[in-house]
Amino acid sequence: MAFLLRQVARSGLQRNLILMRHASASTSANPELSVQVSESCLKRLREICVDGSFLRVTVEGGGCSGFQYKFDLDKQLNEDDRQFGEAEAKVVIDTVSLEYCSGATVDYHSELIRAGFRMVANPLAEQGCSCGSSFSIKL
Repeated sequence: MAFLLRQVARSGLQRNLILMRHASASTSANPELSVQVSESCLKRLREICVDGSFLRVTVEGGGCSGFQYKFDLDKQLNEDDRQFGEAEAKVVIDTVSLEYCSGATVDYHSELIRAGFRMVANPLAEQGCSCGSSFSIKL
Protein backbone atom coordinates (compact mmCIF):
# COMPACT_ATOMS: atom_id res chain seq x y z
CA MET A 1 0.00 0.00 0.00
CA ALA A 2 2.80 2.41 0.87
CA PHE A 3 4.37 1.72 -2.52
CA LEU A 4 1.15 2.71 -4.32
CA LEU A 5 0.86 5.91 -2.26
CA ARG A 6 4.46 6.85 -3.12
CA GLN A 7 3.77 6.21 -6.82
CA VAL A 8 0.63 8.39 -6.78
CA ALA A 9 2.39 11.17 -4.87
CA ARG A 10 5.43 11.01 -7.15
CA SER A 11 3.35 11.15 -10.34
CA GLY A 12 1.42 14.14 -8.97
CA LEU A 13 4.66 15.89 -8.04
CA GLN A 14 6.15 15.20 -11.47
CA ARG A 15 3.01 16.47 -13.22
CA ASN A 16 3.15 19.70 -11.18
CA LEU A 17 6.87 20.05 -11.89
CA ILE A 18 6.27 19.65 -15.62
CA LEU A 19 3.53 22.29 -15.56
CA MET A 20 5.72 24.71 -13.59
CA ARG A 21 8.67 24.22 -15.92
CA HIS A 22 6.45 24.54 -18.98
CA ALA A 23 5.04 27.82 -17.68
CA SER A 24 8.51 29.20 -17.01
CA ALA A 25 9.78 27.97 -20.40
CA SER A 26 6.95 29.66 -22.24
CA THR A 27 7.66 33.02 -20.60
CA SER A 28 11.37 33.05 -21.42
CA ALA A 29 13.38 30.62 -23.52
CA ASN A 30 16.82 30.13 -22.01
CA PRO A 31 19.48 30.46 -24.74
CA GLU A 32 22.09 28.77 -22.50
CA LEU A 33 20.34 25.39 -22.63
CA SER A 34 22.02 22.99 -25.04
CA VAL A 35 23.04 19.41 -25.66
CA GLN A 36 26.14 17.96 -27.25
CA VAL A 37 26.00 15.55 -30.18
CA SER A 38 28.61 12.79 -30.31
CA GLU A 39 30.55 11.96 -33.45
CA SER A 40 28.96 8.49 -33.60
CA CYS A 41 25.51 10.14 -33.54
CA LEU A 42 26.47 12.56 -36.33
CA LYS A 43 27.89 9.71 -38.41
CA ARG A 44 24.70 7.63 -38.08
CA LEU A 45 22.46 10.63 -38.82
CA ARG A 46 24.44 11.36 -42.02
CA GLU A 47 23.67 7.78 -43.10
CA ILE A 48 19.93 7.78 -42.39
CA CYS A 49 18.84 11.41 -42.84
CA VAL A 50 19.29 11.70 -46.60
CA ASP A 51 15.75 13.01 -47.27
CA GLY A 52 15.92 16.17 -45.12
CA SER A 53 14.81 14.44 -41.95
CA PHE A 54 16.38 14.92 -38.54
CA LEU A 55 16.44 13.23 -35.14
CA ARG A 56 13.78 14.59 -32.77
CA VAL A 57 14.41 14.03 -29.07
CA THR A 58 11.56 14.53 -26.60
CA VAL A 59 11.26 13.94 -22.89
CA GLU A 60 7.96 12.49 -21.74
CA GLY A 61 6.53 11.48 -18.41
CA GLY A 62 6.62 7.72 -17.87
CA GLY A 63 9.09 4.89 -17.94
CA CYS A 64 10.54 3.05 -14.96
CA SER A 65 11.97 6.15 -13.28
CA GLY A 66 9.45 8.91 -14.04
CA PHE A 67 10.67 10.43 -17.32
CA GLN A 68 11.74 8.83 -20.57
CA TYR A 69 13.58 9.86 -23.72
CA LYS A 70 11.85 9.39 -27.04
CA PHE A 71 13.80 9.38 -30.33
CA ASP A 72 12.04 9.80 -33.69
CA LEU A 73 12.94 10.81 -37.22
CA ASP A 74 10.96 13.89 -38.27
CA LYS A 75 10.84 16.44 -41.09
CA GLN A 76 8.65 19.14 -39.49
CA LEU A 77 10.25 21.89 -37.38
CA ASN A 78 8.10 23.55 -34.74
CA GLU A 79 8.25 27.10 -33.44
CA ASP A 80 9.84 26.15 -30.10
CA ASP A 81 12.48 23.74 -31.48
CA ARG A 82 16.22 24.15 -30.91
CA GLN A 83 18.66 22.57 -33.39
CA PHE A 84 22.03 20.96 -32.63
CA GLY A 85 24.61 19.18 -34.74
CA GLU A 86 25.14 20.10 -38.38
CA ALA A 87 23.01 20.69 -41.50
CA GLU A 88 23.09 17.07 -42.74
CA ALA A 89 22.93 15.56 -39.24
CA LYS A 90 20.54 17.55 -37.05
CA VAL A 91 19.21 16.82 -33.60
CA VAL A 92 16.09 18.82 -32.73
CA ILE A 93 14.68 19.23 -29.22
CA ASP A 94 11.72 21.36 -28.13
CA THR A 95 12.43 23.90 -25.38
CA VAL A 96 10.38 22.09 -22.71
CA SER A 97 12.21 18.78 -23.28
CA LEU A 98 15.53 20.61 -23.43
CA GLU A 99 15.09 21.76 -19.83
CA TYR A 100 15.22 18.09 -18.75
CA CYS A 101 18.33 17.12 -20.71
CA SER A 102 20.43 20.28 -21.05
CA GLY A 103 24.12 19.48 -20.70
CA ALA A 104 23.70 15.85 -21.80
CA THR A 105 25.11 14.20 -24.92
CA VAL A 106 23.05 12.57 -27.68
CA ASP A 107 24.93 9.44 -28.71
CA TYR A 108 24.53 6.48 -31.06
CA HIS A 109 25.62 3.20 -29.55
CA SER A 110 25.94 -0.13 -31.32
CA GLU A 111 26.25 -3.47 -29.52
CA LEU A 112 26.08 -7.05 -30.65
CA ILE A 113 22.39 -7.40 -29.77
CA ARG A 114 21.10 -3.85 -30.31
CA ALA A 115 21.89 -0.41 -31.64
CA GLY A 116 20.22 2.94 -31.14
CA PHE A 117 20.33 6.53 -30.06
CA ARG A 118 20.66 7.32 -26.37
CA MET A 119 21.14 10.24 -24.03
CA VAL A 120 24.29 10.00 -21.90
CA ALA A 121 25.74 12.02 -19.03
CA ASN A 122 22.58 14.01 -18.28
CA PRO A 123 23.59 16.27 -15.39
CA LEU A 124 19.92 16.79 -14.49
CA ALA A 125 19.19 13.07 -14.10
CA GLU A 126 19.42 11.71 -10.59
CA GLN A 127 19.02 8.06 -11.43
CA GLY A 128 17.86 5.90 -14.29
CA CYS A 129 16.75 2.41 -15.07
CA SER A 130 19.02 -0.28 -16.45
CA CYS A 131 17.71 0.14 -20.02
CA GLY A 132 18.94 3.76 -20.09
CA SER A 133 15.78 5.20 -21.60
CA SER A 134 14.16 6.49 -18.41
CA PHE A 135 15.38 8.70 -15.59
CA SER A 136 14.31 10.78 -12.61
CA ILE A 137 15.30 14.40 -12.22
CA LYS A 138 17.23 16.08 -9.43
CA LEU A 139 14.94 18.28 -7.39
